[in-house]
Amino acid sequence: MKLLDGVDTLGGLLEIVRRVHGEKVALVVDDATLTYAELDLRSTQAAHALERDAMGAGDRIAVLGKGSLSSVSLMFGAAKARAIYVPINSRLAPKEIAYILAHAEPKLLMVDAECLDLLPRIAAEAGQLPKLLATVPNGVGLEVFDEWLEGTPSSMPSRSYAAEDAVVTLYTSGTTGHPKGVRLSSRSLLGVAQALRAAGDPWFGWNDRTVSMVSQPAFHIGGVWWLVQGLSQGSTNVLLRGFDAKQVLRIIPKYRVATTCMAPAMIQLLLLEPGCREVDFSSLRAINYGGSTCPTALLREAMEVFGCGFCNAYGSTETGNVVVSLRPEEHLEASDQRLRAVGKPMPGVEVRILDENWEDVGTGATGHIAVRSPSNMIDYWKNDEATRSTLVDGWLMTGDAGFRDEEGYIHVSDRIRDMIISAGEKIFPAEVENVIRTHPGVEDVAVIGVPDPLWGEAVRALVVVAAGTAGTALRPGDIIRYVRGRVGEYKVPRAVEFVESLPRNAAGKILKRELREPYWRGQDRRI
Repeated sequence: MKLLDGVDTLGGLLEIVRRVHGEKVALVVDDATLTYAELDLRSTQAAHALERDAMGAGDRIAVLGKGSLSSVSLMFGAAKARAIYVPINSRLAPKEIAYILAHAEPKLLMVDAECLDLLPRIAAEAGQLPKLLATVPNGVGLEVFDEWLEGTPSSMPSRSYAAEDAVVTLYTSGTTGHPKGVRLSSRSLLGVAQALRAAGDPWFGWNDRTVSMVSQPAFHIGGVWWLVQGLSQGSTNVLLRGFDAKQVLRIIPKYRVATTCMAPAMIQLLLLEPGCREVDFSSLRAINYGGSTCPTALLREAMEVFGCGFCNAYGSTETGNVVVSLRPEEHLEASDQRLRAVGKPMPGVEVRILDENWEDVGTGATGHIAVRSPSNMIDYWKNDEATRSTLVDGWLMTGDAGFRDEEGYIHVSDRIRDMIISAGEKIFPAEVENVIRTHPGVEDVAVIGVPDPLWGEAVRALVVVAAGTAGTALRPGDIIRYVRGRVGEYKVPRAVEFVESLPRNAAGKILKRELREPYWRGQDRRI
């Protein structure tokens, strides 16, 4: 990975890369393209359009939908205007989207074609919406992004940019039922790459001749981070608008994709797709995987079929993505124990394993994983309490439990927080429990993650039926239908189990670990 000279802020990135690779294709989306010169121009025009409409430093600029040429242009336009880009997960329910809009208070919301029909329901929940733009011509009278740019200057805004300024806010699931806005700076998105360059570390050989496929959505840290890395090096970046295994197997040989980043569930879907083993994967050099644990049997099969290097990346939205990595060469002839490790800290990153007294534990002992990195988040937007509990004396408390082995490799073994990760999506049980508790037939509920061979974890609800409600009157499907539409579809329980009671401690807290135990018994990991 080689960062181009001078790239240290999102606002200044494209101008620098355009000078070197102006006529090179920067982005490919559904076979449409933008060169670096075109992307730089459109983002500059977007910055001037924001300024024209009285939007600028510190203002939030939101996008609802899948990745597109327009959304990437707006992301860099916001950075050039010193505004903050807020991509919203289009898989959320309208009520959840309305909460994010109320919390982030964006001055502009650009909506993708697939999400236009959600606007009336979002408006009904939110009460009021900001200025609206559409990515494409539409039948609801919204101004289109390209039209919005018309008449704006093509000259770069005369502004200075600081690496520590917030440029992106990503909303991640919240422990109490509401998502939290993670504020990230340019340093969050570029700090690890800068440390790699300073150390002369090529990571897995990514450079300006690489064709990169962005497989994860732009509203996830993996999607944003991966795209920024590719653009900062002058790579050609093929941006998927959604993950479709058949489409991916067409794109890799067509564009000679060399590297990509996928959740383990995506890798498994590719391997399950008919004809996968007949595809020409000769262009692939490395596949980065992360977001959830990858079973060693799946990893070994993928290494054989794709015939390229594999690189495990451990990180989170709060760490600005990857901070620990198990590199391609460390996968070769590795034992299952080695492949279960997430790797060693990246250059510039420190990792501690702490006990309940915040003391370092010894080799092999399990504790709370804490990270100090140039890429750590700034804070949680408008949530000082959560910020204080997560950022402690310069260290970010990940919420993961793990250990360091004798050779210095970090292993993630469990979660300290009650988080579920299903197909790379983070789900906090409280979000789902808060909905289920409003069902008139429910007295108590606990939501847990259970092992799933494809998604890593599946959401399961354990429900105590309310007194006076006949047990036969309430069925699992009733709960599932009640939840559906009130939260994002990926948060809906895949199974509901009725129980007589839920175990609690003396303080009344449900013992989730006890509930999870029967399902995870015999598993190598508890996540």
